[in-house]
This record gives sequence, C-alpha cells and structure tokens, in this order.
Amino acid sequence: MARSGVGIIIPALNEAQSIAKVVEGARQFGTVIVVDDGSSDGTGAVAAAAGAEVVRHPLNLGYDAALGSGFERAAALSCDAVVTLDADGQHDPQLLAQFIAALETGASVVAGVRDRCQRIAERLFAWVTRIRWGIHDPLCGMKGYQMAVYRELGHFDSYGSIGTELALFAARRGMRLVEIPVRTRERVGAPRFGRRLSANWRILRALILSQIPWRPLSRSCARSA
Repeated sequence: MARSGVGIIIPALNEAQSIAKVVEGARQFGTVIVVDDGSSDGTGAVAAAAGAEVVRHPLNLGYDAALGSGFERAAALSCDAVVTLDADGQHDPQLLAQFIAALETGASVVAGVRDRCQRIAERLFAWVTRIRWGIHDPLCGMKGYQMAVYRELGHFDSYGSIGTELALFAARRGMRLVEIPVRTRERVGAPRFGRRLSANWRILRALILSQIPWRPLSRSCARSA
C-alpha cells in the first residue's frame, strides 16, 4: 500500500504540547490528518507546522465527530485505508507499520489492544465484545480500517460510540479483524475524556447502544428516502 494511500487520523483537543511530536512520528507512514476539535491553545497551527493536513472545528464537537471529520477528509483525499491515533503521545507512531502491514495483507479492521484498561466500564465493554466478536479492547483509540468498510456503512459514527461503531459493524458483517498489542505510554498534559463518573457513564451508554440490533441508514439510502 503506497504511503499516499494511507490516512492517519488524529483527533485533537488542546494538545499543543504533544501534537508536533506525534505528527512527526506518523508522517513517514502516510498522510497525517489532524482534526483540531475547537482547541484554544493553537493545536491546529502546531500540527500544520509539523506537516499535517488540518481540519478545524470552530467549536468542540467531541471525539466521534472529530474522527468523522477525519474520515471525510481521508475519503476526499482518496485514501485506501486509515489508521486512527491519539494526539496525546500515548500511542507509539512506530506501531503504524504493523497496522498498515495487517491492512495490506487483507484485514478489514485492525484493532489495538492496550496493556491496561483504566475504567470499570471499559472492562465491561471489553468483556461483552470479547464474548460476542472476539474483540478484546474495543475502546483503544488506535485502529486501522479499509476505507471500503467506511463506505459500506456510510459514516463513522451515529450515536456517540466512542470510536467503536465502525469496528463493530465490520465484526457483525463477518469481516476479517486483526488485533495488535499496543503498549501505552504516559500522556502529555491532562486527560481529555472527563471525570471518572461521567467517563464511565459515556462508555456504558455506548455499550448499551452498541447492542441494539439496528443498522443506521447509509448516506446513499438516506438521500433517496
């Protein structure tokens, strides 16, 4: 897979301290797309200076919306595959080589499996997806996708899935999914996901909605309805 065919999507909110190093580490593997989700600290400018394509949200729209904007830009750039990566420095960009290799050898989705899950709700979500689909860490922010999977569903997220809807869609369809261990590093700066209670509630909500047996309309169907 040519470097130009891989989009590396990095959602970012107030990550000026870490974003340049993440972008510089990822650029050798593909086109880096940073989605500046309403930052107030110059994250977008720092990312652009480091060589990233930057999509800017004037207001903070949230993690899933940022990833969705990144997928839209990747589609506009005619990328064949994408890998999502956190902006806070916890994911080693050198792991991108393994994710891309798995996509090149036929995986529809490549899911990272972290060495630790911090929240009770994360462990519950992982238990459910492990039993149902063999997915051990659905909430890891480092995942790879063939763009064909995104085009088939028609969107990245429709219900605030915390980055899980597209991977679970692929699992339900019986598409090939590969897992890769991801050793997490200490993040730069304060956590962005929220306090413990609110974070656990968001994860539980995403888990509950993920189990409802419904399939959102694709864009093409929605337009013709």
